[in-house]
Amino acid sequence: MKKILIFSVLFLMGLFNSCSEKTLDIQNPNIPTTDVFWKTPNDAVMGLNAVYTMFYKPGSWTRWIYFRFDLTSDEGTSNSPWLELKEWTRFIYFNYNFWEGNTIEWRDHYKAIFRANQVLAYIEPIEFTDAAQKKDIIAQAKFLRGLYYFNLAVMFDNVPLVLEPSKPDDKPQQSSAAEVWAQIKKDFTEAAADLPETRTSANYGRPTKGAALAYLGKANMQTHNWAEAVTAFSWLVDGAGAAYYDLVPNYKDNFKHTTENNNESVFEIQFSSVNPMDDGDVANQNVGSNRAQFFAPGGIGWGDGEARRWLVDEYKKEKNLDGVTDTRLRCNMFYPEIQTDYPGEKIYGRDWQPGWGTHCYIRKYQGDYYRNAEDYYSPINFRVIRYADVLLLYAEALTQASTAAAPPQKAIDCVDRVRQRPSTNLPKLENSTLYASAVTTKELFLKRLQMERSLELCYEAVRWADLKRWELWKTPEGLAELRSRDIDFDNFVPGKTERMPLPQLDVDNNPNLTQNPNY
Repeated sequence: MKKILIFSVLFLMGLFNSCSEKTLDIQNPNIPTTDVFWKTPNDAVMGLNAVYTMFYKPGSWTRWIYFRFDLTSDEGTSNSPWLELKEWTRFIYFNYNFWEGNTIEWRDHYKAIFRANQVLAYIEPIEFTDAAQKKDIIAQAKFLRGLYYFNLAVMFDNVPLVLEPSKPDDKPQQSSAAEVWAQIKKDFTEAAADLPETRTSANYGRPTKGAALAYLGKANMQTHNWAEAVTAFSWLVDGAGAAYYDLVPNYKDNFKHTTENNNESVFEIQFSSVNPMDDGDVANQNVGSNRAQFFAPGGIGWGDGEARRWLVDEYKKEKNLDGVTDTRLRCNMFYPEIQTDYPGEKIYGRDWQPGWGTHCYIRKYQGDYYRNAEDYYSPINFRVIRYADVLLLYAEALTQASTAAAPPQKAIDCVDRVRQRPSTNLPKLENSTLYASAVTTKELFLKRLQMERSLELCYEAVRWADLKRWELWKTPEGLAELRSRDIDFDNFVPGKTERMPLPQLDVDNNPNLTQNPNY
């Protein structure tokens, strides 16, 4: 009897061990591994689409990136009751692991880069019947990786360059800003070579050759490689790409969900309200924008992001050819006297509320033109770069690259083209009663161009990169100029706060990372 019992126990133990081994060998069809994935062209497409889903994460284009690129600049600020968030936009950094300030941006950008790296690492052995499709997927992945590294370089400067799929125990080496910018330019150059010049409506939101060249130009601008920037932008303005792009007659059409993917859009993130869900890695994740909820005035949204008053006053300085204030003011900002300036105007169907006091709010990309409140699911596409931006950057690059005392006529023409959009209808610079002197010298033109960019592009997540490129804070006069517009710059420390601190947890856990200077 004892022998039979022992035999039975041994048999059952063997049976359980066998079952356990078989169970461990079963693949979860919902979580495929690299052993079974990356085998077919459809796998490559799904892998690429996973990179695009990172647009809809809070640390990417859905929410927090605007707090750095818009609110920390001289165009915006925060008076949020959330003290740490407000202080972060004012260059007051006590917690280098502040999740919404720098850590989530770091995480979500590197998640996107990881996914792009997977596509680039695993697509090569896959056999495609359509070779052009394979080249396009590779080019898109390079563009997206370049885009995310562009943001990281603007935010942090010195970050690890990770160009292969990461492993959990990796401790990547830190790279210099120069090395990061070199890789960004390489990705955009290679992407531009293989991306198509246009996309069908079914593929809106995927980059084109023009988008890659525009970002290549922007990258060269950030590193002051003016001649190379001119070459990149010229395809869109003077070359074959000029056939695809133009300014839309009505400025407001760049910021509405009913006029998306128009010919002024060079690269555009496709937002939608179809999935009012969470933003986690789930099949039906939110694909709407949270920005409007955070920037809408209190009682409509959270009111965490505000506009600076100086910009209202700047718009009011110059009348257009119809004798009225620059119409872009009405499109871009809510401010206390808006209903006096524009009788009948409403703010989300309301009159100006007493609780808003003298605050000014961001109107651009808000949904007030079609609804009375905001939520976390705005369907308004974000135009990451539009043709007006390209024209103004081209004007700057042409002027910087020139050795002449006066700005090139082509540069002046580009600025006038933006100023004379039908709905804006400002005079040419040379005919302006206020700014005619701007066309007389290179220095005056570049200075005026700084303001022209803000009037046209405010609250489009470009101002912080502009300030870093111009380095106004490197001289006492430049820093005083910034402080005159934005008292938050009283907290600015040159050599330190032009970049954010790296997440301290990453620095502590990776001996190859060094915290950014002066932190």
